[in-house]
Amino acid sequence: MGRNDALRAARLREGWRSADMAADRLTALGQTLLGDNHFNISPRTWRRWEGGRPGWPSDETAIVLHDALGRWPEELGFTTPPGWIRPEHHQEDDVKRRAFASVTAAALVSGPVAPQHVDPALVDYFQQQLEGHYRADMFLGPHDLIGTVSAQYQLIDKLVRSARGETRRALLRVGAAYAALVGWLYQDAGDMQGAHFWRGVTQEVAVRSRDAHLVGYSLINQAQVRTDLGDGPAVVDLCEAALEDSGLLLPKVRIMAMQQQAHGASLMGDRSAVDRLLDEAGVLLPRVDDDFPWGNACRRTPGYLEVQRATCYGRLGLGTEADALWRQVLNVVPETARRDLGVYLARHATAVATACEPDQALEIARTAADIAMETRSARMAGELATLRRAMRPWQDAPVGQDLAEVLAPVIERT
Repeated sequence: MGRNDALRAARLREGWRSADMAADRLTALGQTLLGDNHFNISPRTWRRWEGGRPGWPSDETAIVLHDALGRWPEELGFTTPPGWIRPEHHQEDDVKRRAFASVTAAALVSGPVAPQHVDPALVDYFQQQLEGHYRADMFLGPHDLIGTVSAQYQLIDKLVRSARGETRRALLRVGAAYAALVGWLYQDAGDMQGAHFWRGVTQEVAVRSRDAHLVGYSLINQAQVRTDLGDGPAVVDLCEAALEDSGLLLPKVRIMAMQQQAHGASLMGDRSAVDRLLDEAGVLLPRVDDDFPWGNACRRTPGYLEVQRATCYGRLGLGTEADALWRQVLNVVPETARRDLGVYLARHATAVATACEPDQALEIARTAADIAMETRSARMAGELATLRRAMRPWQDAPVGQDLAEVLAPVIERT
């Protein structure tokens, strides 16, 4: 019989070290919360909940569980019965609608705008600002930049409606780059709905600009979302579409497409394709010499292709190979690149755990968890959740319990 790891993890986060303690605490809370001295959860019931067939608690017990653990039963490993509607369901729908409205507001300004003169020098201004946003993203994380960058996109969109000729085309090109950055910020913040929307905006504006390089870049952006969704075939489809006329594309666009396709191949378990694609990308790397402000991670990121290979190897379960690559990468990552460093450390810890070195994985995870709290990166929290799954063989050992304590603040915040 399996185990309900979600409920067990929630119990450990509360510091309840046994089923007996959890049952006592939940009973006391329920009697106070419901005003019912007959409310009782036995240790045997709690142990059944942590087993492979937890059943479903009563509505009153569901409310007490939520008050105690901050999660509803369906988030704690229980099997949701037909017709269950949790108390705040309708409030959540309202929140989601408001959130999506705020996501789309900057991109979908309706109606005509008052015509105005658009100086071509504004294109350089926005390009310089974009480079600053890329640098700020390395230090701040997504939440502090989404509003600023999306507001600038809104201004660019307004200017495009008045601009003419090459100035308009140039503004469309820079607008596509801004939309791509907003999409990335939403993706890093864990809002895949917002990310998918802005990736679509990127593609639309890229097509309107008639710039083949940006159209390819927009397809790679879409593939990034699909990678986070674990959809390997879609990643490969999008990257193959981007590379269809590869001879006409900038080297960096081809590199980005090939490395993203390698991620798709790793999701499909194809190591030979991963190595082939990344080796081909490595041949192109010295040829990257354009001056466009977008898509420069291959120049800006130390050990760029080694990072991709290590990530793919980790996804393939090649812990020893990934460990060796992460050690190489982490030697050249600047301390200022805090968010990238945190993601790499979390992936390194997972690789080490896969290689059956749980104590070392725990030590690496401590630093990664600190950075995750600083940056509020949902991407980093997701990597740490992957680490937690890789550490399941040791979850009952002291090292597994220590890891649960280290990760609890990050998981509770996401």
